[in-house]
Order: sequence, then C-alpha cells, then structure tokens
Amino acid sequence: MPRRLHPRDFEKDAPSLAHALIGATLLVDGVGGIIVETEAYDRSEPASHCYPGPTPRNQAMFGPPGRAYVYRSYGIHWCLNFVCREEHHGAGVLIRALEPMQGLDRMRERRGLQDERLLCAGPGRVGQALGISLAHYGLRLDEPPFEVLAVPATHPPVQVLAGPRIGISKAVDLPWRFGLRGSRFLSRRF
Repeated sequence: MPRRLHPRDFEKDAPSLAHALIGATLLVDGVGGIIVETEAYDRSEPASHCYPGPTPRNQAMFGPPGRAYVYRSYGIHWCLNFVCREEHHGAGVLIRALEPMQGLDRMRERRGLQDERLLCAGPGRVGQALGISLAHYGLRLDEPPFEVLAVPATHPPVQVLAGPRIGISKAVDLPWRFGLRGSRFLSRRF
C-alpha cells in the first residue's frame, strides 16, 4: 500500500516537488487518480502568484508546506496547487492533469462528459472533476478530504518529461512543467 504524504514531504523547492509528484495519487473525497502533469511556481520568478509578496489571495502559499492553494482562473475554473518549501517563502505546484482512477462517475457528472481522457486534462478540468472550490483553500493535504499517496516503492521508476510551462507570458523559458512520459492524459504534449 502506498504511503500517505505528510507535510514534511512538501518541504522541497517547487521544481523538485513538481517532478516528484508525477506518478503519485491524488484523491479528494475518494475521487481522483494518478498525477501525470504538474507545473512549479516560485516567488523568485514573475509568473508566480507569490512574486509580488503576500496578499490576501496568495496567503496560503506563504504558509506551511503541505496545504492547498486554490485560486480561480479566468473567473471560471478553480485550480489546485500544493504549497511547498519552507514557510514565508511562497512556492507551489499546480496540478495540471490526472489519469482518472477513482470516482469516474462523479467526475463525469461534474464535467458533463464521458471521455475519460478529457476528465482531468488541464488544471481547470482537474478542479471541476475533483469538486475543488474555495472551501479547499488552505486545507492540509494529509487530512480529509485530501489524500495524497506516494508512488508505490514496488512501482517501476517513473519516467518524467520536462518542458516550458503553459499559458503564461513571464518566465516562459523555465522548464518547470513536468509530465509522465507516454501518458495519454496530459493536458498538452511535450
């Protein structure tokens, strides 16, 4: 049985955590799947919500590692990030895509479609499929409704791709988007 991640597991810099999360399992109230795509964001670079320093919107990103940072994208989609690094720094990992594994009927109902490949292929889709809302903001990732499980030790080594992040206009040269090689559930090819 895979071990549950604890707050100390999130005490990494954002790119290291984003890479390490590929192949882990994310469940919210028992709905979710395997993390197949992530993006790293750090206070040191201008694409991050943390770049200007703490604000009411991004306060969770400056708190303890192992918490959820939730924000609304384009006024439409709730996006889920995992807070990482040490407190007061401001860093996180955006969950960009999952391979749906559990609760597919609930995901299909929430998303209004049947195609399992499109249920969680993109951060807005992940948020909708998992039922993410502002109520999840700041919650611990090691307590219900969240369950984040490490890649099982018996699992073959995960092959991770890296490339530039998507949908940003600043710090576009950083190769801080990570994905599971060969996954058909990525939001976009590498």
